[in-house]
Amino acid sequence: MSASENGFNQLLPSAMKKSNPNDTECIINLPETSTVLNIVLHAIYGLSCAHYSPSLTDISTAISTLKVYGFPLRTYLAPATPLSTTLLSHAPTAPLDVYAIAAAHNLHDLAVSTSPHLLSFSLPSLTDDQAAKIGSVYLKRLFFLHLGRLDALKRLLLPPPHPHPLTNECDFTEQKKLTRAWALASAYLTWDARPDMSASSIEASLLPLCDNLTCELCKTALRERIRDLIIQWSQVKTTI
Repeated sequence: MSASENGFNQLLPSAMKKSNPNDTECIINLPETSTVLNIVLHAIYGLSCAHYSPSLTDISTAISTLKVYGFPLRTYLAPATPLSTTLLSHAPTAPLDVYAIAAAHNLHDLAVSTSPHLLSFSLPSLTDDQAAKIGSVYLKRLFFLHLGRLDALKRLLLPPPHPHPLTNECDFTEQKKLTRAWALASAYLTWDARPDMSASSIEASLLPLCDNLTCELCKTALRERIRDLIIQWSQVKTTI
């Protein structure tokens, strides 16, 4: 318990030790449940409590309890620590709750690791209570993540496939057909754009344009444009 910065919430004052130098036994009654204390003690000693399958509610309470008893969260919930890893295991199924916990305690690394799981979350469905738990700073970062990816996708979709040198079979007029088809398809994608849009969804929307092309050079240009688009989309930031 020497790691506590406040004497275990003043329950282990140094004065007590000085007045009872020969007393090696000290019993303290704590209000927390045994489940929460089990998580807290595992965290303090750097052990994983994952095998107990703690609920997200109990983990959240344990994190607040660590803070109450003077154990700095920046240490006990640093990246790759047992408690941080256990908490992150809930991110795929309850990303907003994990993100809210990270935000409430300003655990930036934890919030960053959780944010990719929120790309599919519908921001308009966010309740006032959820927004209050997250707080203005991390709520803004989440909104900017979503809006930034949507804007990036729109920009990436804008340029049509590069035209190829004119041939007897495919002149400028024929190539304009591909440009118009790309504009219509990209407008459709933009209308239904989501921050979590997958590469396969983009490809499935654009690749069928080949079916209406007779020029092999146009088909090649279209495939190359789709490939470049998918590569660029995979490089767009996915975390806050």
